[in-house]
Amino acid sequence: MEQLNVGAAALRGGAPALYNAYLFDLDGTIYLGDKVLPGAAETIAALRAAGRRTIFLSNNPTKTRQQYAAKLTDMGIPTAVDDIVNSSFALVQWLLQAAPQARLYVVGEEPLMHDLAAAGFQFTEKAGEIDIVVASFDRTFVYHKLQVAFDAIRAGARLVATNPDRYCPVPGGGEPDAAAIIAAIEACTGVVCDPIVGKPSPIMIEMILALLGLPAAECMMVGDRLETDITMGIAAGMATCLVLTGDATPAALAASGLHPTMVLDRIDGLLASEQGTM
Repeated sequence: MEQLNVGAAALRGGAPALYNAYLFDLDGTIYLGDKVLPGAAETIAALRAAGRRTIFLSNNPTKTRQQYAAKLTDMGIPTAVDDIVNSSFALVQWLLQAAPQARLYVVGEEPLMHDLAAAGFQFTEKAGEIDIVVASFDRTFVYHKLQVAFDAIRAGARLVATNPDRYCPVPGGGEPDAAAIIAAIEACTGVVCDPIVGKPSPIMIEMILALLGLPAAECMMVGDRLETDITMGIAAGMATCLVLTGDATPAALAASGLHPTMVLDRIDGLLASEQGTM
């Protein structure tokens, strides 16, 4: 597949870029922990100057969209709340359509609870009153939460989740993520979690394309995770760019069987001037 890499000078001069919208993962792609990754701010600025839409995606539900926008802005990447889509937002939107009156029990942290409460959802710990158990990234997870989820599901509640990530990257390592919570609840109840709304779910990608008002072929997904970012982009029919600044390694890419449109050591490789074939 022939791939044109847009040059920084061309972008600043307003020459056409290959894609009308760029969807960026956050952790491991734009920043790691509290430090912006090299070239990220400059890349976003150049794409915006060329009139390209930039949207930021995160499976991490431990911050609200407002907090993500503020974090990016503080890092020198001014960002509006409307340009953030995280798994909490995706879950709220799905629930509003699929089960707007559902009473919830949430195995998750305060930002997710805040977003759900702001959308009008009610919470309860009484098994017979719980319609849906929400599993999420939860660093406050204790046995009591597992017991409530277990009792609710045995009483007929449905199990859904924000994201499927096995771990969340942090400087120097990682933290067990929502997949661990989902597995614990599935193991003791025998149910299968459905849906999981975050990347690579079609629920999230359909939401993003509706937000952009663009066909998938005019968008590029940029991220560091093969099983979420790249898998979702390819399934949606988008161009994909894997950056090797977070989770993925060349060995993992080779073993995955996935074929991103581009593979970059750094995100500012998006602004490279050469033309290549992938």
